[in-house]
Amino acid sequence: MPACKLWFLDGINSENRTVSNPNIGYGLQTIKYADGKNREFYQIGLSANKTGISVYILGIKDKKYLAQTYGKKLGKASITGYCIKFKALRNINIDILEAAIRDGVALTI
Repeated sequence: MPACKLWFLDGINSENRTVSNPNIGYGLQTIKYADGKNREFYQIGLSANKTGISVYILGIKDKKYLAQTYGKKLGKASITGYCIKFKALRNINIDILEAAIRDGVALTI
């Protein structure tokens, strides 16, 4: 995604409160909330935290897709509906992580 929108979020909300770890995002999608509101946000996000690294793959409708498709092949990682967490790059298969990211982008375009 060399020409995509780049996001830098400091984790601070409009009330100057910390609501998340700082993160970097790539791409652009419109998120539609249940209350009818829309918000532009990134497709792929990266965040470092106390326990390691989180890769967010946002916009995939099926919340079991990532775990079912990549879980057993990825390595030592925790996978939720949209997040892959791992302690260190050496613990995961980088090629599988790349495939999951590329797949996530393709599913949100």
